[in-house]
Amino acid sequence: MKKIILPFLILLVTVSLAAQNQPEFKNILYGVAYYHEYMPYDRLDKDIQLMKDAGITVVRLGESTWSLFEPEEGKFEFAWMDRIIDGMQKAGIKVILGTPTYSIPAWLYHKHPEILVDYLNDTHAHYGIRQNMDIVSPAFRFYAERIIRKMMEHYAKNPAIIGYQVDNETTTYGAANRDFFLGFVDYMKQHYINTDTLNKRWGLQYWGMTLNGWDEFPTRDGATNPGYKLEWERYGQQVVADYLSWQASIIREYRRPDQFITHDFMPLHAGQNYVLCNRLLDFPALNVYHNVQDGLKGEDLGIADDYTRSVNRNNFIITETNAQTIGWDSKWQTPPYDGQIRLCVYSHLSSGANMVEYWHWHSIHYGQETYWKGVLGHDLQPNRIYREVSRTAHELQKIGPELVNLKIRNQVGILYSMDSRHALKFMPYKDGDGYMDIVKQCYTALFRNNVGTDFIFTEKPILSDYKLVIIPPLYIATDSLLQAISDYVKNGGHVIMFFKSGFCNQYSTVRWQMMPGILKEACGFTYQEFSSIASLPLKDDPFGVGKENNTVSSWSEFILPGTATALAYYDHPFFGKYPAITANSYGKGKLIYVGTAPSDAITAKLIMDEIKSMGLETPDQLTPYPIVVHMGRNDAGKTVRYYLNYSGEEKKVKYPYAKGTEILSKTSL
Repeated sequence: MKKIILPFLILLVTVSLAAQNQPEFKNILYGVAYYHEYMPYDRLDKDIQLMKDAGITVVRLGESTWSLFEPEEGKFEFAWMDRIIDGMQKAGIKVILGTPTYSIPAWLYHKHPEILVDYLNDTHAHYGIRQNMDIVSPAFRFYAERIIRKMMEHYAKNPAIIGYQVDNETTTYGAANRDFFLGFVDYMKQHYINTDTLNKRWGLQYWGMTLNGWDEFPTRDGATNPGYKLEWERYGQQVVADYLSWQASIIREYRRPDQFITHDFMPLHAGQNYVLCNRLLDFPALNVYHNVQDGLKGEDLGIADDYTRSVNRNNFIITETNAQTIGWDSKWQTPPYDGQIRLCVYSHLSSGANMVEYWHWHSIHYGQETYWKGVLGHDLQPNRIYREVSRTAHELQKIGPELVNLKIRNQVGILYSMDSRHALKFMPYKDGDGYMDIVKQCYTALFRNNVGTDFIFTEKPILSDYKLVIIPPLYIATDSLLQAISDYVKNGGHVIMFFKSGFCNQYSTVRWQMMPGILKEACGFTYQEFSSIASLPLKDDPFGVGKENNTVSSWSEFILPGTATALAYYDHPFFGKYPAITANSYGKGKLIYVGTAPSDAITAKLIMDEIKSMGLETPDQLTPYPIVVHMGRNDAGKTVRYYLNYSGEEKKVKYPYAKGTEILSKTSL
């Protein structure tokens, strides 16, 4: 592989930003998850020395070790972990301690087998894997609370511990246990009061499914009603949020003011509602695994980071990411190329991360994750990855204070709807996760054109902070949200909206107005029909993307323009009389509507043409992919620009700004 150009960073003096209410980070933290308890022999002192030599500044401990903290019911042992934490403290390495509740000990399973998950369709979890318990089970909660309190009583005052991670990658794990279902019924009672309301909103007279009371409420098994399925998903998200908030509230009783609380989320996971879960967390953490070698393009890191940062619109941390190879077996073992470890660290930092940690320090010699390798391989000796980690760590020790607490403010946002994502899985317009296909398509277009992007969440849809809002298929929406979008456009906002938006209300019930209903004036058209379509070209290649890319597919809405202007028509004897894409001026703003699923090239051209017409272009758009440019402001109020090369070739770029300093070499530009 050819030499990869180093990511470099440029500072410009600008106006300082206001301080944020977050735990204080003085430097970038760089580290690993560490499990001395997994080692084949005692090598704690050697590991700590290797970490110290490498420049590791933080470790994450303890999230898988309930059976060691409490080897028998009511018998608690902490000396083994005390030795690890004490060793880290002496070496000046900070500690994040996890609650060990995501993997239950064998004695608990044998005493309370009922806490294991009952899945839908009468299948059941077994002991022998993690995350196999019903997190609402009273028995599980009793023992989980006890171990958390015992740990906090023992460790809260330990000066090495800077923060706590509650649980690990939490979802409902597919639970449909009796107590989980009864909780769902209580949830439904709170939201619908009585079954008469439910009958009306879900249309349960269809197929004669009307309910006479909550005692007749059916289980999730076999449910076909889209409203039921959507509420079940919402309930699951609420259960996870309540569970994490419950753990966080216990820790808050003990923690010091300088210690943070976080949870490690999975990127854009359909079972984790970041907004709900983040209520009692100080900031979110992210476990992000990604393609490497020739598959490292940058978008999968970028979308995960930007989504996580957008929850609080503030900094976050990376608690897990690739070190060497990953996988639950030895198929497709792909270690990173030289330079990719370092490139990915700076990529995370450029999106606002204050910490990057690898899962994990050492490769494990047994168990399911034998081939999910750490910084050290199975021989536990320094290697190529260790040397690259060490190089990066020592760089961060020098320049980290200029990079930490990066504040990012973007003018473009993608409106993300968890409800629409789930509902379009229940009533799909194509195979797979069609909602996320459009989300990723739009994000990639922005990422590859160096347009900074935030996510906006329907749970707190703050549209007015952005000049351009991109809306993937908003299949589920309240009247108030649709009105907010219409008002945003009327007051000067610009929107690019995709098909199926506004079709159903919050109960997954189709609206009975002519589409697009509340959005009619903002969109400037109506439609009554739609069709599934194969791949079709657009007439006359209106976006100039070439024959190969000039295609749309999957879906077509038969748009009848009013005030809207057609931007593109289908090149087809029947569909060709209907616009595929329209634009409408409404009030002071503009709404572009995409009534079909366009190719990647069309979506990118549509977005970038609008950004150009709005005057939102910056010199960064002149730097072509695979060079990716990110920017923000540091604690000194200076602008930091990252230039990240996602290719295997050395690249030259023209620095388009008046003045700056390349941080690593201190070269003036």
